[in-house]
Amino acid sequence: MCFTRAGGLGINLATADVVIIYDSDWNPQVDLQAMDRAHRIGQKKQVRVFRFITENTVEERIVERAEMKLRLDSIVIQQGRLVDPNTSKLGKDEMLSIIRHGATHVFASKESEITDEDIDAILERGKKKTMEMKEKLANLGESSLRNFTMDTENSVYNFEGEDYREKKKVITNWIEPPKRERKANYAVDAYFREALRVSEPKAPKAPRPPKQPNVQDFQFFPPRLFELLEKEILYYRKTIGYKVPRNPDLPNSAQMQKEEQAKIDEAEPLNEEELEEKENLLSQGFTIWTKRDFNQFIKANEKWGRDDIENIAREVEGKTPEEVMEYSAVFWERCNELQDIEKIMAQIERGEARIQRRISIKKALDSKIGRYKAPFHQLRISYGTNKGKNYTEEEDRFLICMLHKLGFDKESVYDELRQCIRNSPQFRFDWFLKSRTAMELQRRCNTLITLIERENMELEEREKAEKKKRGPRTSSVSLCHSQQPLAKLKIELVSWRGIFND
Repeated sequence: MCFTRAGGLGINLATADVVIIYDSDWNPQVDLQAMDRAHRIGQKKQVRVFRFITENTVEERIVERAEMKLRLDSIVIQQGRLVDPNTSKLGKDEMLSIIRHGATHVFASKESEITDEDIDAILERGKKKTMEMKEKLANLGESSLRNFTMDTENSVYNFEGEDYREKKKVITNWIEPPKRERKANYAVDAYFREALRVSEPKAPKAPRPPKQPNVQDFQFFPPRLFELLEKEILYYRKTIGYKVPRNPDLPNSAQMQKEEQAKIDEAEPLNEEELEEKENLLSQGFTIWTKRDFNQFIKANEKWGRDDIENIAREVEGKTPEEVMEYSAVFWERCNELQDIEKIMAQIERGEARIQRRISIKKALDSKIGRYKAPFHQLRISYGTNKGKNYTEEEDRFLICMLHKLGFDKESVYDELRQCIRNSPQFRFDWFLKSRTAMELQRRCNTLITLIERENMELEEREKAEKKKRGPRTSSVSLCHSQQPLAKLKIELVSWRGIFND
């Protein structure tokens, strides 16, 4: 016995004379190869080939299509001609038709149709269908080569002159290929942020003069300039006959409309002196500062703090330290004029809080390391209940000492710490510590820093308590010591007077 995979792999079968194909392939050459293995050189027995096909399923169409391919190949080889390669391609409609084959029969059946027929009857019916297919394919000749098609001539829905396609359309809709639908991204945070955002109703935009200069709030022009620009805008609206619309969503909308319209009706054009003043004021702001420069300035203040002008100037590209210093002075003097000042100040204060935190941690590490002559060997950590089971005291000691040595405030300090651990012969076989990532080392160091800060705080409180206890006793002793030299001095003066009197 031989099957398709054995034939395809070229396995030599000594006594195989029966081929059973139970899973027909789209490519008929694969099945032929299995049959050819049984027709080997030296075969004396009659070779029998059995193909298992499930009735009213897609397997019928697969076998039919495979036989058509073989017939097409034989016609092309015999005639010595070429055929269009597009005729052998499987299109979308053809694939859908093949898959739907037999679906109507399956869904229309109410009960199981499995019957125990005689094996001879099944073989006879299979032999009959095979002969019918061969007769059908034998009619394909030279005339039908150019019009060769892989599809069947008649529809499977036509029976006795009646088309059952529309009657069974509901049943066969299940086999339609699914359509891709884009899934909506339900971001809960974004939804509630949009739903709960309360803003004042906006009125339609009023017209502005066509040639008015673009003035930004972060350029810090003199306030007088905005008054002149506002006066110019009001007069322009008066010249075009603009009427202020009423916004019913705003409270006191009628009163507000009346006041705005009165400003427009009473507006006057700028005189020559005001025009000269306007041109002069336009040159007094930070006109060369763009939005990009302003954002760099804000980020530099967040990173270095508002007082570190030298480092801030390095962060702002294209500006000299003098220009940054001048802008910084005006910024902190007039920052309340900015539109998003609350957001900007919160950003800068968060950065300054991180800077103060780094300074506090550095002081704590300096204080802890300074209490030992050889911290890499003598340093002790008061764990309390936070020791944990993963890291040993030797590992923690090395982490703290190397963190202090490398510099806690460096950006890549934990990557350097990880490299130091790998290069240290002390932890040559400590695979746990050597396999830690920079993020895991940072978490462990943060835990140790918290323990050190708590230990330093307890020591400071203890020293303060001891000073309070020692305070009065120390003052009396110092007083006694200070009185002794005075007593000696008096005695010596008296003795010298006695000598002179004598």
